[in-house]
Order: sequence, then C-alpha cells, then structure tokens
Amino acid sequence: MEFFRYKSAIDFMGKSKKAIMLSITLMLLSYAILLTKGFNYGIDFAGGTIVQVKYDKAAPIKEMREKLKSNKMFNDASITRFGSADEVVIRMKSTSKNVAEGIGDITRKALQGTGNFKIRRVDIVGPTVGNELREKGLMSMFLAIAGILIYVAFRFEWRFAVASVVALIHDVSIASGLVALFGIDVNLDVLAALLTLLGYSLNDTIIVFDRIREGIVESKKMTLRETINDSITRTLSRTTLTSLTTFFVIFTLFLFGGEIIHPFAFTMLVGIVVGTYSSIFVASPILLWFGFDVKKYHTKLAEKAKREAEKNRMREQFESGVM
Repeated sequence: MEFFRYKSAIDFMGKSKKAIMLSITLMLLSYAILLTKGFNYGIDFAGGTIVQVKYDKAAPIKEMREKLKSNKMFNDASITRFGSADEVVIRMKSTSKNVAEGIGDITRKALQGTGNFKIRRVDIVGPTVGNELREKGLMSMFLAIAGILIYVAFRFEWRFAVASVVALIHDVSIASGLVALFGIDVNLDVLAALLTLLGYSLNDTIIVFDRIREGIVESKKMTLRETINDSITRTLSRTTLTSLTTFFVIFTLFLFGGEIIHPFAFTMLVGIVVGTYSSIFVASPILLWFGFDVKKYHTKLAEKAKREAEKNRMREQFESGVM
C-alpha cells in the first residue's frame, strides 16, 4: 500500500541538522529531568506494599486517611484514586513483619466504618528483592543494547551498528525522561515497554538500512546522501503504515486498558513516535557523519563476490575430478 506518491526523493538529509539539534535538546532535557526529579519507582523496584480497595460508591479518601492514622504501619502510606472514583490504591514503603497476620486483614480492620468495600489486590515486595529486580532490569537493558550492536555490525557494517545503537539510546533516553516527568510508576511493566521499544525501534531502523544497502549496490552513480534520501522515501509508506497501526493499538490500550496497563501503554506510545522519528532523522544521518565510503563498500562487495566465485570454481573442479 502506497500512501505517498513521489516523483523524486524527499531531501530528508537536508533537514537532518535541525532534527539532530532537536534530538540533542530533548535528550539533554530528559537527562536533566532524570537527575533532578528521578524515577518514581514502583514497589517492583523500590519494595513496599500496595493494597487496592474498591468501594460501592465514591471512596472517602479523607476519612480513610484518618482511620489509617490509628495504625503505625500506615504512617508513610499514600492514598490515590485508581482509575475511577470508587477505587483507590494504598501505597506503603514498609512491609509487614508479622507473617501470621495478612496486610489485607490489617487494612480491612483499619478501614472499618468507612463504607462497604472489598480488598481487590495486595502486592508485597521486600527491599532486597526490589533492589535485585532493579539491578537485573538495568543489566537486561545493557545486554540487549550490546547484543543489538553485535548483530547489526555482523549483518551490515560497524558504522551501521553504531548508528543504530545511538538511535536506540536516543529513544530510550527521551522515553525515560517523559516517564520521569509525568511521574509514571517505574515497574516491571515499564521495563518491558522499554525493552519492547528497543526491538521496535531497531526493526524500523533495520528496514531503512536494508533499503540503503540495496540502493548502494544497485546504483553506483548516486552519492550516499542521495541514496539515503531515496531509500527513506521508498520505505516511507511502509514506515507510516506500521507506525500508525501500532500507535492506534497501543492508544486503545491506553484509553480502555485500565490503570494497571497505563505505564506500559504510555511508555510504548512515546517510544513509537520517537522510534519512528529516530530511524529517519537520527540513525541515517550518522552514516554520513561517520564518513561511510560508498566506493570502498563497492570494492569490498566485489572482492567478496570474487572470493565466492573462486570457491565455487574450486568446488566444481573438485567434484568433477579435475583437481
């Protein structure tokens, strides 16, 4: 399906300097937000307790706070609405040391007299487990980026690999900055979204890189700048179709998926937009700045083809008994 009809290639590289300045600005702002405000870690990484309570009418939050003050366990508790007026979440940094008495039972006793309610969910994560999950989450992110670097370098060329990894760092940085800015709880769902973003962004970049490589091989008269513009233009319809369909699916999850899925959906929405942008205006221009030499690449391909032909010739001679 072709969304765009074009008679000549769009000059994307002519706009690359402005795009890169925008990207650098957004990344610096993201790092500033991360350094000043930081992540709002959920209990998956920070440890603590979450109790989800649902009332048969609007939750009396002020009355709940007064009731919970009677128990020292809830001294550091925060109460926030969870998607609707009749549902709230109680968050505590502490965990119960008494295994015999459940958090749900303690909460139920403390909230007696506030109305008809039921405890829908109780999540408890110890601080040691939270730290371990956070460390393993960061390790998985670094391993994913390292694996991508090796894969792209093997499949294409080292300049392509570095360009794709820079684009991935760009995407994750901006997505992380917006997550911190809006105070999204960073939990395993957000980590899963960031890892998914790495794969999505890389796939989009690889499609463009594949077309660039094909353009370099097919047209020996075009410069690298012209080849990149032509390749991005030819893949623009595919990129638009893929990005829009994915965006609408995630946007539907964000609107109707409920409060639990919001952190994942928000991170993915940001990632889709930033990832599509970076495959065009971040990854591709880096090939130009790294001085990718089209003539040397043609020579390299010619030598590889010559070696393959020599191997095939020697194999044929061996099979025919000439050698």
